[in-house]
Order: sequence, then C-alpha cells, then structure tokens
Amino acid sequence: MRTALAIGDANGVGPELAAKLLAHSDMADRDVIIVGDARVFKMGQDHAGVTLDIPVLQADELVNGLPSGKVFVDLANFDPAKLTLGQSSAEAGKASLQNFAAVLRLADAGLADVAMFTPFNKHSMRLSRPSYIDEIGFIDSAINAARSGREFNVLDEVWNARVTSHIPLREVASRLSVERILDSLRLTDEVLTGAGKPNPRIGVAALNPHAGDGRNFGHEDDDIIAPAVEQAVAEGINAKGPIPSDTVFVRAIRGEFDAVMTMYHDQGQIAMKLIGFDRGVTLIAGYGFPLVTPAHGTAFDIAGQGKADLGATLAAANLGVSLAKLNPVREKRKLQADWALNSVH
Repeated sequence: MRTALAIGDANGVGPELAAKLLAHSDMADRDVIIVGDARVFKMGQDHAGVTLDIPVLQADELVNGLPSGKVFVDLANFDPAKLTLGQSSAEAGKASLQNFAAVLRLADAGLADVAMFTPFNKHSMRLSRPSYIDEIGFIDSAINAARSGREFNVLDEVWNARVTSHIPLREVASRLSVERILDSLRLTDEVLTGAGKPNPRIGVAALNPHAGDGRNFGHEDDDIIAPAVEQAVAEGINAKGPIPSDTVFVRAIRGEFDAVMTMYHDQGQIAMKLIGFDRGVTLIAGYGFPLVTPAHGTAFDIAGQGKADLGATLAAANLGVSLAKLNPVREKRKLQADWALNSVH
C-alpha cells in the first residue's frame, strides 16, 4: 500500500502535521510519497520538533517508476520568503493546488493506493484560482473523472454523508431533488459496503424543524426527502427518514444507524465535530481510490507553534490504508513527463 500525501497550506499547520505524521510509529513501515516544496517540509519538521531522513526526488525522476519506502517529491513551488504564517495568500494557494493535483494524478494512475492531504485553506486557493469552489470540482478537473464523488465525515461511532456541501445555506432547499438525494443514498450504501459495513443502516436527516411538521415548516421533507427514501428502500437500501436533525445523531450514537445523511454541510459537521473533533476524518469517495484528510482546518491561530494535534491526521492516514486494502487492484499507468505541474482546467 502506498499513500500519496500532499503538503497542505504552507501558512497553516499542514507542514507541521505532515512531519508529525511521518515521524509516528504507525507510519514506520509504510510506503509514502510526499509532494510539496522541500523547504516547506523542512520548516514543518522544525515546527514539529522532528528530523526526518527522507530521500528527495524531482518530479521528472518518477516517470521511470516509483521507489519503495518514503520519498519526497520536490515541486519547489513555494518560496519561503513569501511565507505569511497564520494568513491566507495566493502563493500558498497555488502551491496547495499543485500539490493536490499531483497526488490525485498519482492515485488516478494507480501508482498510489491512497491520496491524502494535510489541511488546505480555501481562501488561499481561491486567491490563486478564483474558479475554485471545493475539492470535488477540482478533483473532477484534475483527473477527468467520469463521475463526481461525495464527501463523508468519519468517526468510529458514525459516518456522515451529505447531499449538498460547499454552497450558501440559502441555496440548499432549491438544490434538493428526489434524484439527487437518491444518488447520495446509493453512493453512501456503496461506500459503506465497500468499507466493510454491508447493508449499512442510514438515517436521513430532515431539512426543516420537526421534519416539516406536516408542512407547517416547509414542504421539502414530505415532497422530496421522503419519496427519495422510499425509492431507496425499494431498491434494497437500508434507509430511514426524514428524521428531525436534532435527534438523528443521538439515535446514531446510540447504535441505531451506521451513517447519517444530512442535507447540507454544517447540519452534519457541527454534530460530528462535537462528537470527536480531534479524531474526525473527511473522506472523499467515488473515484476508485480513497482520498482522506483531517476534518479540521489550517488552524492559522497556532501555525508555527508546534501545537497541532496529530489525532485526526493519523486517523485519516489509517482509514485511507484500511479502505485501500478493500479496493480491487487497479491497473498502473505510466506518468507523463509533465504529470506534476501541468495545468488543470
């Protein structure tokens, strides 16, 4: 199993977490290809208080094959003179996007079994690439994906899937449809089954207070969510809902559901981070390889101080390997000469 790890935003805790992760005993015998700027990675080691002896290669050296063990691919894409710890910047965003695209291409080519990144900063990424919306749209472009994936948040106690993600709250209701919810339920069932949870029990969160209270507080629960759940059940998916969102996670934690599917980002994120902020993992599934990252952000307030908690990052690395072991073996493709830095449209 090989993990391709992208160094996250240079101005946040991403470099420090990458260094701490690779110094951890769980990673001792794993093959890892780290992608970023070697100077930033050295800074991360300094912040983490660790010293790592990892061979440094240039991107074009990988065209002829990947060595075993741990290697660092130096894209030399972030000038330390432009470092602004604790602040977003276009320079950091550009490097993050290049690092991200590179690990996606490694995984898509079958040369890595897991893609992973330490936290990015979306504001930095948009400063560099104004069209950037979220990870899923970028992945689709970077590897010409046949279908879009979905984000899941993962804890040992419960998984969280969602129908919409990085959109304004005012747009959520208009984006919901029976087919979109049904597609999300199908993928949730597929991903959890592939993760070793056959016939997963999925609790579907309502959109409105009290699941609409018989249309007193909105019609979406009765007219959109309920029909989608009914159709999913008819297809053999073990789903139940809509369930008021103020109780669905309580029921999941008590053991009734393996996953909760929410209608929008914070409807699930708030609950998941309260349950286990330092253990939460974001999984992006649906691309033929697991893509994992800690569920927290760049923590600009503690950047450069050596205080970043490794818990969620280590959990992400371990989950990625566990999921990859359940994936079928994929055919390996040869990298093109410009695999690392070619443009993404």
